[in-house]
Amino acid sequence: MSPLYARHKRTSLAIATAVAAGALLATGLTTSASAQTPAGAAATPLAAAPTTLSAAARTTLIQQAQAGATETAQQIGLGTQEKLVVKDVVKDVDGTVHTRYERTYAGLPVLGGDLIVHSKSGKTQGVTRANKSAIKVASLTPRVTAAKAAQQAVSAAKTLGSAKTAADGARKVIWAGSGKPVLAYETVVGGLQDDGTPNRLHVITDATTGKKLFEYQGIENATGTGKSLYSGTVSLTTTLSGSTYQLSDATRGSHKTYNLAHKTSGKGTLFTDADNVWGTGSASSSSTDQTAAVDAAYGAQETWDFYKSTFNRSGIKNNGVGAYSRVHYGSSYVNAFWDDSCFCMTYGDGEGNVNPLTSLDVAGHEMSHGVTSNTAGLEYSGESGGLNEATSDIFGTGVEFFANNSNDVGDYLIGEEIDINGDGTPLRYMDKPSKDGGSADYWSSTVGNKDVHYSSGVANHFFYLLAEGSGSKTINGVTYNSPTSNGSTVTGIGRAKALQIWYKALTTYMTSTTNYKAARTATLSAASALYGSTSTEYKAVAAAWSAVNVA
Repeated sequence: MSPLYARHKRTSLAIATAVAAGALLATGLTTSASAQTPAGAAATPLAAAPTTLSAAARTTLIQQAQAGATETAQQIGLGTQEKLVVKDVVKDVDGTVHTRYERTYAGLPVLGGDLIVHSKSGKTQGVTRANKSAIKVASLTPRVTAAKAAQQAVSAAKTLGSAKTAADGARKVIWAGSGKPVLAYETVVGGLQDDGTPNRLHVITDATTGKKLFEYQGIENATGTGKSLYSGTVSLTTTLSGSTYQLSDATRGSHKTYNLAHKTSGKGTLFTDADNVWGTGSASSSSTDQTAAVDAAYGAQETWDFYKSTFNRSGIKNNGVGAYSRVHYGSSYVNAFWDDSCFCMTYGDGEGNVNPLTSLDVAGHEMSHGVTSNTAGLEYSGESGGLNEATSDIFGTGVEFFANNSNDVGDYLIGEEIDINGDGTPLRYMDKPSKDGGSADYWSSTVGNKDVHYSSGVANHFFYLLAEGSGSKTINGVTYNSPTSNGSTVTGIGRAKALQIWYKALTTYMTSTTNYKAARTATLSAASALYGSTSTEYKAVAAAWSAVNVA
């Protein structure tokens, strides 16, 4: 689970505190020259930009890749007991295909063994690996029982403050997320976290020694007329069923908005209305209040359109299927979260049930967790967890600028509308993250020990510098003053190009174990592919990373 923020700067949600900062491997990255745009043709991201694939075309590419998986495994040097399973396919305008694979060893899932094969005209151009070590274990017979592993996982969840915890059993896996692969168990613990957020704690246990190897949360923090709380009066696409309108958007993958009525489980009840005019523009503690639903539905609508318009991505999974949203979660629940297991977004109503966490950038943030889960799958711990959170802040900011809503103008502040701090300040600042009192402006060897909401500051700062540059400036009435760790002056390339680079890096070059050093490599590879290795954009990426001490 990835809630929007860590409450009261506690580390109960910071799985990173249980993992050494250097535990995650840098991504092994190989990029071929043929995947790069010639230096003289680097003005716009055309050849290496993702092309729009119909559902049928995407399915065909996946089927073809799976049919040739055995041959691909041999070509890239995998062992005889390893098999590839296609997860996703991205095709660029120039015909380059990026196929994302999970893999198995002797029939067991290899966690942290994901990889991306880059090919063109049927020939492999390079491979990006989450783990460069050979996948091989001495024995497939565990010395620790599954029951003991499950019991230890429940204890780990309780230590983090979880309540009503229960394990769904332990499955045998190969753990390759932190160095030499080992036989292990993966246990998923349910129940609730200490603040009422649902729990999906994944605990990896060494099947030989019983030692806990890793843990992360699987819950990632969250046409009618709608009168919203944060965005003014907005248009909503709805569905007429008989004489009743439903808050269901058939034009965007059938996204639906449900009312949990202050419960913490189930899907809830679909919002309906008689006149297709939704909400009042004011928050109410009533469990039937439509205003929060308006903001949630509007946020889902704008996020869908942002991804479609900006990246040619059709929905969170890029398969044309919409997620669903749930509002009025719990009582006075001050958070929002994305849950990949239900493919849904959930919003609390805040203090007194009158401050719903349904603003535009929060909606974009939560759904972007789903995009990350279905692409790079950045583990929600350590530096990769910080990159996961930053990705949601980056794209949530992109959604806010894209919507161009005069009531909630685009800015580089996160959660400025929901007033979680109670003093009018935003939750996070991208130009100088440390202004929130906990986030890191620059990389250090201990940044991975921070809660992921604070280690994300390094990537947020990088993105701001890449888009807008260093120093003082005012954008949409907000004044920023972004420093650099090395005293350099960074010139931004604009938000549009910065977004393209981050998205391509996420979907083409990052893996589950990508850390900050590997993120620099991934974004440089993306900039090279989009704009050329001698381009201004490429040099700006390098300069922005150096400015946040990622060299």
